[in-house]
Amino acid sequence: MPDTATAAPAQTPTVIRREDYTAPDYAIDSLALAFDLEPGATRVKSRLAVAPAHEQGSAADVRPLKLDGEALKLVSIALDGQPLAEGRDYRVDDSGLTVTAPPQGSFTLEIETEIDPKGNSELSGLYLSNGIFCTQCEAEGFRRITYFPDRPDVLTRYHVTIRGPKDSCPVLLSNGNLAETGELSDGRHYAVWDDPFPKPSYLFALVAGDLACHEEGFTTHSGREVALRIYVEHGKESRTGWAMDSLKRAMRWDETRFGLEYDLDLFNIVAVSDFNMGAMENKSLNVFNDKYILADPDTATDGDYAGIESVVAHEYFHNWTGNRVTCRDWFQLSLKEGLTVFRDQEFSSDVRSRPVERIQTVRALRARQFPEDAGPLAHPVRPDSYIEINNFYTPTVYEKGAEVIRMLHSLLGEDGFQKGMRLYIERHDGQAATCDDFVAAMADANDVDLEQFKRWYSQAGTPEVEVTGAYDGDSGTYEMTVRQTCPPTPGQPEKQPLQIPFAVGLLDAQGQDIPLALEGEDSGATSATKVLELRESEQRFRFPGVPEPRALSYNRGFSAPVNLKSEQSAEELAFLMAQDSDPFARWEAGQRYALRLLLQAVETLQAGGVPEFDTAFIDAFREILRDPQLDKAFAAEALTLPGESYIGEQMQPLDVDAIHRAREALRRRLAETLTDDLQEVYTVNTVTEAYSPEGEQAAQRALRNTALSYLSALAPEEGAALERLVDHYHAADNMTDRMAPLRLLADIGGEAAEATLQDFHDRYRDNDLVMDKWLALQAVSARPDTLERVKALEEHPVFSLSRPNKVRALIGTFVQANPLRYHAADGSGYRFHADRVLTLDGINSQIAARLLTPLGRWARMGEERQRLMKAELERILSAPDLSRDVYEIASKSLEG
Repeated sequence: MPDTATAAPAQTPTVIRREDYTAPDYAIDSLALAFDLEPGATRVKSRLAVAPAHEQGSAADVRPLKLDGEALKLVSIALDGQPLAEGRDYRVDDSGLTVTAPPQGSFTLEIETEIDPKGNSELSGLYLSNGIFCTQCEAEGFRRITYFPDRPDVLTRYHVTIRGPKDSCPVLLSNGNLAETGELSDGRHYAVWDDPFPKPSYLFALVAGDLACHEEGFTTHSGREVALRIYVEHGKESRTGWAMDSLKRAMRWDETRFGLEYDLDLFNIVAVSDFNMGAMENKSLNVFNDKYILADPDTATDGDYAGIESVVAHEYFHNWTGNRVTCRDWFQLSLKEGLTVFRDQEFSSDVRSRPVERIQTVRALRARQFPEDAGPLAHPVRPDSYIEINNFYTPTVYEKGAEVIRMLHSLLGEDGFQKGMRLYIERHDGQAATCDDFVAAMADANDVDLEQFKRWYSQAGTPEVEVTGAYDGDSGTYEMTVRQTCPPTPGQPEKQPLQIPFAVGLLDAQGQDIPLALEGEDSGATSATKVLELRESEQRFRFPGVPEPRALSYNRGFSAPVNLKSEQSAEELAFLMAQDSDPFARWEAGQRYALRLLLQAVETLQAGGVPEFDTAFIDAFREILRDPQLDKAFAAEALTLPGESYIGEQMQPLDVDAIHRAREALRRRLAETLTDDLQEVYTVNTVTEAYSPEGEQAAQRALRNTALSYLSALAPEEGAALERLVDHYHAADNMTDRMAPLRLLADIGGEAAEATLQDFHDRYRDNDLVMDKWLALQAVSARPDTLERVKALEEHPVFSLSRPNKVRALIGTFVQANPLRYHAADGSGYRFHADRVLTLDGINSQIAARLLTPLGRWARMGEERQRLMKAELERILSAPDLSRDVYEIASKSLEG
């Protein structure tokens, strides 16, 4: 770490280590909470039924009771009805309250605190959002409500009473079942909630406010009637239909695919405007960022509809994988998140296009998680240490964690995986478990050894797999050599071989799969796709009895989250791009071919030359455009070039200007050569039916808008291209078709762009979520004046630094999704970034820390940009009163 005398807070934050875990000294058998809601001074009374978690043979075995607490005003405390004296019986500090000498055996502790929801800009604990009282307790927000052992391995039954003004809070919600309601004096009322299932404090939820409700019912497989309710701000009820439909489909899917049925008679969702995350799975009372609930054709894109479907399913699936079985400590976060991301990905794949879902998942993984694995913030799926747990809600824990689960599924098959799931839940229902517990259930249920596989949880970094192959025509044998390595990551200079499921296939000259069996296997083991188990640093695999292959197809379906190294020729890639029977591998061949051409073009531009592009690649592109049998959603993905950030990940030092010029040159070349084909695709894929976000319609829009993007590269500033974009915008009857040309116009600029942006603003100025889109598409623009525009937009009435969605839309988009303008040579993007992080740290440290990470990628840049980025990190670290959240990210980023 940097020198603490000059580059750290006054007191260096404590590092929490997984190896130091100890079980809690006390169990809390039950917790009664009573809330008297007031915006600036809410009173919280708690009654804890405390019992020792270990045997107390004598008074000498009794340990102090430590309760976590932050930003609380202690009003009173009593033990078994007797008031306690500060100093003699208890002490309070910035981290909590300690009862220094509790009695032997069980006892009752009563505590009253006062909190300020209105002033809680951190949006952690209990806060106000647009007049609505709302909680967010994961990971450690409950300690901002009352003193309590705020850790996931303390499971407690909750009894909650909420009292509030009936006019401003007619709806009073918490976890579990509604037990009682009633009227109070002075226009107040109350509601009592009982949750029959023990839960950790991070799953506690409370919502109170004036909300509208969309209610429907669901009948479970066993015949239980469940009331489903979605609460939103008044006037937004009409936009909850898709979320409700998604919830029902997710509940039915979980019964059918996993045999898991909902366990209560009520399931509530509340959508609020200000939320640090996407959503939260609190038992029976999910709280959502309304971005992932509200949708109608005029305000939500096809992508928004898919996102709502996925997130609603994800939070519902947590009912079993996260709530009924929770994690023992926060190092095990991927136990619930990686598993549940895998489950929501499988749900989306089953209800949508499995190949397209897989492609989109991998595209996102490479854009977010691979860079994390290759940078200073690299950490294992199960981290070894942290300063602030909020910093470990990362792509590695979530997305790579899901890939680890998927690899188990690949190794064990669907039946074996489901056997492991059943055993896992049978063993750990109602408990706090670990990643090792999950793998043990999978191993025991299938009688297999998965000890080596567990390295995926402990080793950081993206493995590199190198493949070479040779065919022996005399014996009809194909021999494949596979080598695996993993580059060093912070704290892990040496890596051990991993157990990797690696799916491969061989294609003949007609593009047909060649049936494969490994040497020594019987004929019944023959298959078109063979899943190899890599366990060593180098292994050889022999496939006898095969005709001469035309091409090798590997890591089919992205069977493992690895980087591939192969010397396949351009001709072989073009063949796979046109012929591979595995949709993912077909898409991947096109991406690898395009990436090769783009990197060559970058080198040419850096040398002052003019890029040339293979006609074979363009011909393969043409075949995709002309193939009437091809799934249109897949075609749209196959026609999309690698993004600028992903191209940059393949370079060091990164040259953002050359990358942008190279990608634009290839877009123009494709558009010029394939104009007629693109125009045909654009025309025939016009949707004339009433809008639907599903199936063929969404695929048609995706393909048509992809063609529009290429056509816009033809002399974009000239009349015909601009006219097409403006006409497309004004003819649109849905947000998908309105946003596609607007995004392109924002890049082009000029009077037409400004007029269309203004029209969009005037049309949607009163819709927060749509205004977020308006902010984001300007922040991602390639125009030279983008940073100045972003700064100007910070003064616009629709923007606020205190609202996470606004910060993510404008500032987050600029620093995380616009490498061309963020990496300005003069360092202005870095200065802007650091300034906003420092300002946000005093408002919402979680958002500030999550915004900070792009500065940590300085090692990939040239010498001058490295200097500029490191200077901003040092400036952040030298700031007084820096939060733990920002300190941890900045200090690790500076280490590089």
